[in-house]
Formats: sequence, structure tokens, C-alpha cells
Amino acid sequence: MPLFRRSDGDLVKDLSNSRRIMPLVMRGRNESIVFHTMQLKVTKTRAWLREYNRTHGKHERSSLFYLFIYVWAKILNERPGLNRFVSGGHIYQRKDVWISFMAKNRLVDNSPLMTVKLKFPANESFNGTMKRISDAVNDGRSGHDSPIDKELRLLTRLPVPILRAVIAAGRWLDRFNLLPAVFIEPDPLFSSLFLTNDGSVGIGNAHHHLYESGTCSIFAVVGSIRKTVVVDRGGHADVHEVLEVGWSIDERVNDGLYCANSLLAAQRLMEDPGRYISSPGASMDAGDAGTELLHQHALPQE
Repeated sequence: MPLFRRSDGDLVKDLSNSRRIMPLVMRGRNESIVFHTMQLKVTKTRAWLREYNRTHGKHERSSLFYLFIYVWAKILNERPGLNRFVSGGHIYQRKDVWISFMAKNRLVDNSPLMTVKLKFPANESFNGTMKRISDAVNDGRSGHDSPIDKELRLLTRLPVPILRAVIAAGRWLDRFNLLPAVFIEPDPLFSSLFLTNDGSVGIGNAHHHLYESGTCSIFAVVGSIRKTVVVDRGGHADVHEVLEVGWSIDERVNDGLYCANSLLAAQRLMEDPGRYISSPGASMDAGDAGTELLHQHALPQE
């Protein structure tokens, strides 16, 4: 039992003995990593997005990547067993859903990377989510310094030996639940999910390592769209637009069945947003109708 409580998570107590011992046997995230490649049929999805963008203002416009963020914010809120992390040999339930994502300021070689971290409440509307993501991205591209930018600028002014000692001290404090919330909240590595949009630069079929710093247990690389032949269960072949997503998941946080069911639920939402979110021309300011459908059709009973 840890001596101190964490600001960002609660200790999970109702674990099997095999799950409880896993963080002690597999001490690092990359020692515990499981890779998975998901293929999403997005022909219907892209048509839905085109109609949605046609009927909504520029501040609420969406994209496949923004829709992906929204879907996973919903999944992580509805499937909290995936929103967990390992720290100091214990498994914690994260208190909120935080998603970090990375993008280029501009699609040129020397353009700096921009990292955004946002909190996603359980019942936020699709329109509201799109506006918040768009505002955060535009703010990042405007050159405004985020709290983590200011922190990094200060730290990188230190001599390398001192900087190494500071980083080591931060990891030690985090391991014993003593790292203050003021350092945890703005740090993108303390998140439920970390995303990168490699499709924006034409790259597909990639996976990413997990970071040992922070507490992020899931990393997803959203790749590019390509046309491919898909054979259904009945043996019928057809050409579809397919989006590949490379997943890296810390297997210590939950079992394979729970993770697989969560991935399948997200796949259903991504491939048919008109059914699970709303019709693209409908007003979704007051919260979309997808939550009820999510329970009825997308998520297996626990």
C-alpha cells in the first residue's frame, strides 16, 4: 500500500493477484508493451465529415483526426478500466480523461512540433469538443507559450548534469506520489492517451514506444488513408478507404478482452458516426445522442 495519495489517480484495489503482481514482474512500460494494428473503413466516415463540415461553422469544423480524438474521449469515459496507469509498482485509476496529441505547426521540415493536452468531460457535445480542439490547435500555432513550454525553456537553460539530476528527482517524486499536481497537469506525458497524426505527413503503418516518464499507458499513431480490398465474413471482397492506426498499450493496466472490446467499440463509432453520434446536419450543441447508442450497440456489457 503506497504511503501517499496521488493527485491524478486512485489506487485500484479490486485486482486479481496475477494483475497485482504484474507491475513488479514487468517494471517498465516498454517491457510491458503490446502492439496492435487497427484498420478502419472510413468511406462512410469521410462522407459524414464532409456533410458535417458543410453545415457547421469554421470553429466547429472536424477532420478524421479530430473525430478520432472525440471517439476515444468517449471510449475512455465509458470504459474506465482502460484509463489506468502504473506507478511505483501499483495500478491506479486515472481521475479524469486527458488526451495529448502532437502535430507540426506547418508541414515543412524545420517547423517545430506542437503538443496539446486537453481534458475531456464525459458528456461534452461533439460540436463543443471540435471547437475546443480547434481553439487549442490555433492557440498553439499562434506562438503562445503553454505552461509546459515555459517549464521546458527554464529547464533546458540548466547545465546537463544538473538537468539530469532534476529529471531524476522528478521521477523519484512521482514514483512515491509526491510530485505536485502543478507539474502533472500540464505535462502531456501524464495523460490517458497520446496521439500523433502521421497521416498528415503521408506516413502509415507505424507504431510508437511508450514513454517511461509520466503515466501514459496508451499511444496511437494515426496513419494515412489508402484504398484496399477488404474481405468480409461472408467472403465478399470490396474496395474501401482504410485508415490504419498503430496501437501501443501497456498490458498491465487491464486484460486483453477488455482492451479488445474497447478497441472494437471505438471502431464501430469511427466507421459509422451517423449511427453512434448523430446525423451530420443535426445540431449537437446540447450533447449528442451517441451515448445511449454507445451503450446499446457499441459497448459489450462488463
